[in-house]
Amino acid sequence: MATVRFVAIGDSFTEGVGDELPDGRVRGWADLVAHGWADAVGEPIEYANFAIRGKLVQPIVEQQLEPALALKPTHLSFNGGGNDMLRPRTSVSRVVAAFELVLRRCDEEGVKLILLSGANPSGHLPLSRVIQRRGDLLSAAVSARFADRDDIVRAFNWPDRELSSAPYWSEDRLHMNPRGHHRVAARVLTALGHEPPVGWWSLPPLPNAAARGMAYYRDHVGPWVQRRLTGTSSGDGREPKFASWTTFEPGTA
Repeated sequence: MATVRFVAIGDSFTEGVGDELPDGRVRGWADLVAHGWADAVGEPIEYANFAIRGKLVQPIVEQQLEPALALKPTHLSFNGGGNDMLRPRTSVSRVVAAFELVLRRCDEEGVKLILLSGANPSGHLPLSRVIQRRGDLLSAAVSARFADRDDIVRAFNWPDRELSSAPYWSEDRLHMNPRGHHRVAARVLTALGHEPPVGWWSLPPLPNAAARGMAYYRDHVGPWVQRRLTGTSSGDGREPKFASWTTFEPGTA
């Protein structure tokens, strides 16, 4: 059994949407952390990822937490609330309560919690001021709630101004591109006490392929609104990409 057994739960941020591989699979910061962690300790680690795009914070906890803990991990990463912030009636206290439940269950199972806040896309989105305000409130509430828990590994990305700039975001302006995912992975590895590859903090800029004007609303905003009207989600019918342990060997990134 590997010394490190790392499981991730969450939404598209943790699934890795925006960091697509040539074969169409998504990678993302959590996969990168697993690779970087194996390299840092010089031995294989076991990794699982239950995150599914489009999930609100409550379904993340209800559907992913217990299956993740059933694997008996040493570390569990959690982020949620990004999709909640995009809804008109977001309850910050309800999102914080979900974080509290995850921490309580990790304490009960003897699992070290890796707590993340998502990156800040608000500057590129419609209703940017509303999303900025909600994100600021949520980030502050989570930080305050767990301020006395020095044993929690923290990787907070919302305050990172560079990460919030356009060159770190994909065409839909809502999900980070590979540059963004590498920067988050570098922050998580640093929080774990490991040195990430220096280049991960800011990879070379990618070509700007962002849709503009009406094309953006047609290709991205319109489908999102349609899903809200029909009560569907981009994650409907999707299964976790790593629902059981996958071994990541050193030097295989």
